[in-house]
Amino acid sequence: MNEQQQELIDLNAFFIGMIIALILVSVYFLYQYMKFRRAASSQVPEDEIHKILLQNFAYYQALDEQSKHKFVQRVQLFIARKTFIPRMFKIVTSEMKVLIAASAVQLTFGLPDICLQFFKRIIIYPDYYFSTVNNMMHKGEVNPKAQAIVFSWKSFLKGYQDPDDSYNLGLHEMAHALELENLIENEEYDFLHKETWEAFQEEAAKLSELIRENKHDFLRSYAATNEKEFFAVAVENFFERPLTFKHKIPRLYSILVLLLNQDPLKIVAYSGE
Repeated sequence: MNEQQQELIDLNAFFIGMIIALILVSVYFLYQYMKFRRAASSQVPEDEIHKILLQNFAYYQALDEQSKHKFVQRVQLFIARKTFIPRMFKIVTSEMKVLIAASAVQLTFGLPDICLQFFKRIIIYPDYYFSTVNNMMHKGEVNPKAQAIVFSWKSFLKGYQDPDDSYNLGLHEMAHALELENLIENEEYDFLHKETWEAFQEEAAKLSELIRENKHDFLRSYAATNEKEFFAVAVENFFERPLTFKHKIPRLYSILVLLLNQDPLKIVAYSGE
């Protein structure tokens, strides 16, 4: 092979490399553009979020105007960072996105801007569904393997339609997600105050034993299943029955106030009971 032939081969290789690089760059920018388009199309305008929350969300209704604005922004941020996936129906509505996001924001409103970023997907079924996690019918779950939070929409709505029955699927599943998010090493890692969380766990262990012995009549028996379920059930009662909670279990209530950095009883006109 002479020198001229080698130069030609090198030149061809250079141009092939340039073409491959251009293709890769084009694919990358196309991906980013499509990602931007999907995010833009999934967004809900602030005025629409405000309207939906005023009509359907008692916690939001009780906030002052400055807090309402902050709440709406955090709902919008949560929606932007999730993929909402319908199962057994076709379209996830703005109302679904807003109310599900609002349940997460309600729980985290006293904390830094926590979006539960590990969980990329919100999966919605119209009603009870069959879960392959344990081969049972579910109304909601947190699935770390799929990085998903899953809801029965009918059950989710019921939780907010009856604001003081201590059953709230949205808050329950978001509490599970929050506890897991606190343990996963990412930008939102380790945001729950360690000593306060340990104090909560100590109280949970004591109260779970009383529940199993039928010596406790406030938190439902499901709370004693394990520490994770205790936290989720406690969160439901913290927001739905704060007055009774504080009266019945004052120490645990005070710990949750510190842990979540908010007190439902101090939100103007909102008692949850």
